[in-house]
Amino acid sequence: MFPTKPKQQQYRVIIEEIDAEEPKSLEFSYQDREDVFNIIDKLKKGSGLEPESATQVAVALRLLGPVMMKDRKHPLFADFAPHFKSFMHNLKSTVKESMKA
Repeated sequence: MFPTKPKQQQYRVIIEEIDAEEPKSLEFSYQDREDVFNIIDKLKKGSGLEPESATQVAVALRLLGPVMMKDRKHPLFADFAPHFKSFMHNLKSTVKESMKA
């Protein structure tokens, strides 16, 4: 039997400018192997951030992380990647520890 590829979640991101004379909007779709809503819930419960901030961080990380992994040899990410990895380890351990309590 062949190993199965993990199912990809499909998402749509919509950003709308609210207080502008001529508001702009941006919309794009992407796939993610992770359940972004589950990640948002975990960060809201265990990160110590305000709920809106936790949501923003979760979405930002799920947009940036896979791009960095896919393009890890790109010079743009060379200096940042080790710090991102350290940040992610710290975030995951913080959330995990807070869920134990």
